Amino acid sequence: MVKKQHKRGFRQVDWMDPLYLNLLLTEEEELIKKTANDYCNSKLLPRVIKDNKKCFFDKKIYLEFGSLGFLGSTINGYGGAKTSNVAYGLVAKEFESIDSSYRSAISVQSSLVIHPIYYFGSDEQKQNYLPELINGSLVGCFGLTESEAGSDPSSIKTSFIEVSDGYIINGIKNWITNAHIADVFIIWALSKEKKIHGFIVNRKSQGLTTSMIEKASLKISPTGQIILNNVKVPKKNILPSTQGWKSVYSCLNKARYGIAWGVMGAAESSWLIAKNYAENRVMFNKQLAVKQLIQKKLANMQTEISLGLSACLHTGRAMDENKDIKIAISMLKRNNCNKALRIVRDARDMLGANGLLDEYHIIRHLINLEAVNTYEGTADIHALILGKFQTKIDAF
Repeated sequence: MVKKQHKRGFRQVDWMDPLYLNLLLTEEEELIKKTANDYCNSKLLPRVIKDNKKCFFDKKIYLEFGSLGFLGSTINGYGGAKTSNVAYGLVAKEFESIDSSYRSAISVQSSLVIHPIYYFGSDEQKQNYLPELINGSLVGCFGLTESEAGSDPSSIKTSFIEVSDGYIINGIKNWITNAHIADVFIIWALSKEKKIHGFIVNRKSQGLTTSMIEKASLKISPTGQIILNNVKVPKKNILPSTQGWKSVYSCLNKARYGIAWGVMGAAESSWLIAKNYAENRVMFNKQLAVKQLIQKKLANMQTEISLGLSACLHTGRAMDENKDIKIAISMLKRNNCNKALRIVRDARDMLGANGLLDEYHIIRHLINLEAVNTYEGTADIHALILGKFQTKIDAF
């Protein structure tokens, strides 16, 4: 990575960047951020309201994501751009500034499908799947969650048995992003000994069916069930290098990291919409922004967004240095999701009734964040992880 050189001396603060976070980005990261921002605002923003109303996601859009290097961007080889984890986070932030569903699309493909194949797959699996997943011609999903195993994934019931020429998988996965549009399924199942293993299952596998879940949040994101009824997969489709639950959580933590960046994008977008509204809305012959309560809310918004992004940047650098960031991820996911929800609620309130209109985008961000705050570990679950880390006492 090429780092920027900065002249010494006094530098006037940018009102959008009081902590000088942009100065900590490399030239490559700045370029990636700009590319993602340009794409999101030119291609995604004009369609987001219509897509949300129709609960529509165009699978072909993955080809656009892939052509711009947004899928599996941290991967070395197989068409991956080999960017920093900070660059990956910056892309997630730009996508979620438009809608959480679009960020979820790249997050699932990159962190939950490409990641496990790259780190736990065989050379043959990598050659067969990664190039097309990275260029967007194949779409994947991650089958872990079940109806009775949300916050407690170790309670999954999906099981597999080994037969002479492969494995037989049975179970039902629920709340799975991309379930009914996926070509490739990463399915996690338990052996008779209750050891977890990951499998690559293809869409055309006999006994595999999917259904769609209609929901009020993340309406663009295609979410559904995966039903596995005596699905047979060849032996070559087991992920050979998985190491139990450690491998599962490595995928989840990569996704949670992207979420922590992403929600700050939704928060920042809502903050700037509210700021612009308050500066132009006239009440009692004065700008709404002249009111002390409004300025206090704007100050709180910027403070929390700046601190949240600073924490993301610091954690991303630690990831790039191969440091253990498991606890940092729980801290980030919990803090940034909670703070984003508060920011967007305040932004909605500042717009009054107009805050309920689609054209201002804020209400959609607010409803989406309710789901984002829940998946990949609720705030309470991450609090227990952090509490255990401090006290060495398991409260689960």
